[in-house]
Amino acid sequence: MRRTALLASAALLTSLLPLAVARAADDPPPVPVDRFEGEVPFAGPPENGIFTWGSDTDDPPTLRLSPREDAPEGDKVLSGTYDISGYGGFTHDFAFAEPAHDWSARKGIRFWWEGQDNGKKVAFELKDGGANGEASELWTTSFTDDFTGWKQIEIPFTDFAYRTDYQPVGGIDHVLGLTQMWGYAVTLPVGAPGRFAMDGVELYGRADQSLRASVLTDSAVYPVDEGGTATVKVTVATTGSAPLDEPVTVAYDTAGGTASTSDYTPLKGEFTFPAGTASGTTRTLKVATLKDKAAETAETVPLKLTVTGAKAPAETPQVVIDAHGLPYLNSKLPVKKRVADLLSRMSLAEKTGQMTQAERGAVGTGADIATEDLGSLLSGGGSTPTPNTPEAWAKMIDSFQLRAQATRLQIPLVYGVDAVHGHNNLVGATVMPHNIGIGATRDPRLAQRTGAVTAAEVRATGIPWDFAPCLCVTRDERWGRSYESFGEDPALVESMETVIQGLQGARSGKDLSRGDKVLATAKHFVGDGGTAYGSSTTGTYTIDQGVTTVTRKQLEAIHLAPYRTAVDRGVGTVMPSYSSLDVVGDGLGPVKMHARADMINGVLKDRMHFDGFVISDWNGIDQIPGDYASDVRTSVNAGVDMVMAPYAYKDFRTALIQEVRAGRVSERRIDDAVSRILTQKFRLGLFEKPYADTSGASRIGSAGHRAVAREAAAESQVLLKNSGGLLPLRTSQKVYVAGSDADDIGNQSGGWTITWQGSSGDITPGTTILEAMRKSSARLTYSKDASAPTDGYDVGVVVVGETPYAEGVGDVGNGHDLELSATDRAAVDKVCAAMKCAVLVVSGRPQLIGDRLGEIDALVASWLPGTEGDGVADVLYGRRPFTGQLPVTWPRSQAQLPINVGDAAYDPQFPYGWGLTTLGKVPAGGLTTLKALGLAARAAERAGADETGRALVTKARLIVQERARSVTAPMAAPFADADRLLLTGRYAEAVAKLTEAYRAA
Repeated sequence: MRRTALLASAALLTSLLPLAVARAADDPPPVPVDRFEGEVPFAGPPENGIFTWGSDTDDPPTLRLSPREDAPEGDKVLSGTYDISGYGGFTHDFAFAEPAHDWSARKGIRFWWEGQDNGKKVAFELKDGGANGEASELWTTSFTDDFTGWKQIEIPFTDFAYRTDYQPVGGIDHVLGLTQMWGYAVTLPVGAPGRFAMDGVELYGRADQSLRASVLTDSAVYPVDEGGTATVKVTVATTGSAPLDEPVTVAYDTAGGTASTSDYTPLKGEFTFPAGTASGTTRTLKVATLKDKAAETAETVPLKLTVTGAKAPAETPQVVIDAHGLPYLNSKLPVKKRVADLLSRMSLAEKTGQMTQAERGAVGTGADIATEDLGSLLSGGGSTPTPNTPEAWAKMIDSFQLRAQATRLQIPLVYGVDAVHGHNNLVGATVMPHNIGIGATRDPRLAQRTGAVTAAEVRATGIPWDFAPCLCVTRDERWGRSYESFGEDPALVESMETVIQGLQGARSGKDLSRGDKVLATAKHFVGDGGTAYGSSTTGTYTIDQGVTTVTRKQLEAIHLAPYRTAVDRGVGTVMPSYSSLDVVGDGLGPVKMHARADMINGVLKDRMHFDGFVISDWNGIDQIPGDYASDVRTSVNAGVDMVMAPYAYKDFRTALIQEVRAGRVSERRIDDAVSRILTQKFRLGLFEKPYADTSGASRIGSAGHRAVAREAAAESQVLLKNSGGLLPLRTSQKVYVAGSDADDIGNQSGGWTITWQGSSGDITPGTTILEAMRKSSARLTYSKDASAPTDGYDVGVVVVGETPYAEGVGDVGNGHDLELSATDRAAVDKVCAAMKCAVLVVSGRPQLIGDRLGEIDALVASWLPGTEGDGVADVLYGRRPFTGQLPVTWPRSQAQLPINVGDAAYDPQFPYGWGLTTLGKVPAGGLTTLKALGLAARAAERAGADETGRALVTKARLIVQERARSVTAPMAAPFADADRLLLTGRYAEAVAKLTEAYRAA
């Protein structure tokens, strides 16, 4: 029997589908939105249609229109399967070329859903206002799949909330207007494969004024000094901005709260917005507080609003009488005394809140900041306000800081962000080369300047904490995080740690309260760059988050060395690695770093005397074996002071309180953790200035800041080959430019740019390499795939390389390799066969050039230069010389990996430290000159003349490179060793190694 026939009988329908919602007698008939009979196609924007989306290629669900005998409406249903690791779902967008839909006369939206009883939440989203479906304001709610079989899900429009975690465009009006609807979207559950079926989306019911009108306040929290008066603005707003049809009455009362009536003048009464009142009309209430001259913590005065005829505010606004007169609030006292006083006043709940960090997208408008006493928030990669502007960042963070003022002790939040190569989440910020490129500059002063620019731009948006720098020593270029490392030699990483002073200022921390400095984070402690290929157990990762197996000596010399330097430089926080550490001979086997008390407490805090605090990585404690309580207990006892529990912050805090009460985590350990966190908050000046200092916002992306990034991009370029002096180019030459990365700001910036994984395309303001080259040559032709004719050109420049990725997503073997794409290889072959050619490799790690090296006249490792392609053009056209050196070894083949300086078998295509120069003439005289340089280097070393010693070694290096017609194993090993010796101040030994390389060349 067909389901369509059953629909004629309401009684039978009710018996067959007992979960259906009956229509009220006075409701108008429902209005169909989607019947899924084929009337709406599968088609992406701007066409009218249904389309899927997801965080990566595996996450979009499958969709089909399936004939079903039990279809609740018609013959077919929309069905599909999913297996989502990040996020995924589907959307129905109404066609951009047609008028938006008006749903304002209806009560809500409903649809049939086939329950799987999996207990998971399914998010349902509306697209309201704006230019079109992909540029609209998003409103969301959810339902729980806790039933079996078909159920009609009925959602009143009043249940939808404005999305605070993501908006595709700037805020339109933050009112669900319903007069310009562009469609809806469904976000499916994450973490396990599943299936779904949906049918009969329709509008139901009749809207009344209480659904169309809302009463709002201009804030949820109103801090005021004792004796001051708080002004609360109460506004009525309607969908479609229509005048009120009926009066709206607001009763107000200040009863309740933690303040007594001796602290404020009680306020009680009511007022009415009469019928015909314009949407947006505001009334003002004033709450006066009283002085009693006693030192005390903050007290709250709730302003309860009872609304008739409209929807009441989602929260009861609170007037907060600020804490005052207490020692911890006295900025003249030493930080240590302020911390001790504040700690003595805190409850266990308040202490554990300080140890908890949540994601901004998880806390919505921020009410949980006060109720959970949260100490910190973060923005994960791509977690940004809407619009993604400096002003919106500052406004968002200030709104969260305001919530912290509603707590008893008013401890400010410390907000963190991954600004790993500039303020890379912010559109329009200055994006620096990634660390691998900074390592190639061999310029500690420049590294410090890039850190200073990053700090200034980050702090100007209200953020005082940066999860950078990464001090990993990359030992295998198959690792998807290779570009986050300054290089493969710990001495090189240590030399670039001047970036910490750029970020933080003075070692003592005295500059942290400045408006252009941020708290830095040394990460990822310890050994993340040494994980073995194939050792990862995280999803499809092959190396990231895997196991680092080392002897104690190797651990100290390679992986721990940069952290000693960081602690000496006063770094404020340290983040453990996701990876496991297996120290040969210690009998422990592989242990997750978040659980290694011997390393965090024993080495970092006790032996190195680190006095900052340790922050976990994103859900990092979850990877410790055992249940969640065990994860919490183990990590905190191991020395983790603050836990990044982005969406599970309530679970973490609850579990930690239970562990303390059970005696499995000591109160002494809690006090130590909280003292460390509070110390940095005081040093940052957050108690005196919790809100954003935007005085430096005008310098974000400024010419001065971009000049630093341009210089860094230029110095990061490594000239690997330059037959016949092809480079630098002359402005008079007729140039043919090709390749996938020549004109792509997203590709040249790499991962961790605007979003976590980054993306190709025009994602942020900047100058592509092609755009920069065009400024230097009026005779330039660009053909991305080299399909344009190649006759008649003086030189070709082919810009090839990788597309963006981050972390283990970029691991070789996880959909990535070190080979150039087929399109790039074809472009290189075509251009280099037709003319003299230079090939620029834009990548986060070496790419395998192999046999093509012979047909390439000039080869440049461009790394990931960031937004300032002008820096690349500067060296291509000789405005600046090539001076960069390889921060990692460039292999001949993938079979050689891992390959690093100091290996017993070392036969790379280009050794660590290699880098030709166009700075000037190479010294003549061969061995005679090298001998003289060696004597001079010894004298410089004895005199402590480091700058002279480095210059002498550089001259010797250039002599060797000039002689070498090809790189051989006998010359490569001592050549690479020389650079290690140079970085540790052993200049005479470095020249001796270069002399050995010269003889072998």
